[in-house]
Amino acid sequence: MHLVEDQVFEKQDFTVNRLPKGDYDYCTFINCNFSESLLSEIKFQECEFIDCNLSSANITYTSFQDVQFKRCKMLGLHFENCNTFGLALTIDDCMLDHSSFYQVGLKTSRITNTKCVHVDFTEADLSGVNLEDCDFTNATFQNTVLERTDFRKAKYYRIHPEHNKLKGAKFALEGISGLLETYQITIE
Repeated sequence: MHLVEDQVFEKQDFTVNRLPKGDYDYCTFINCNFSESLLSEIKFQECEFIDCNLSSANITYTSFQDVQFKRCKMLGLHFENCNTFGLALTIDDCMLDHSSFYQVGLKTSRITNTKCVHVDFTEADLSGVNLEDCDFTNATFQNTVLERTDFRKAKYYRIHPEHNKLKGAKFALEGISGLLETYQITIE
């Protein structure tokens, strides 16, 4: 397997030439285009993606271990298809719209200041995850483990308390309507 360590990739278009399969350790990708590209079976360990476009990339069997995404466009990614062993993501100021984390364990991850519009978190485990300043418009939470998850600064979520595990989850008073909307009651 091809091993790449401590390299910086800047302004590269991987839609034309695929990133070679291999292990990428401590690498930084800046302003690179991976849109609709093939990233399957690649291992990223302690890597950073800054201002990159990964929209609709194929991440089947891709490994993300302690990987940071900053200001990235990550539309339509299917994290349930990646290698979830050791999965640890830090996602900050990104666009995750239409992505899916179906049955993915995210306990060791952090998602902040990110648009999560139409993101599927069905049966995912977000125990203890800080979701500060995230927009969850039309996101799906179904049989999701949200124990000790911090929603206090999150917005536009709709979570059915009876269909999710919420023990110890934190919510701000102004966001409480996102928990009660399903009951069709009026809060004034």
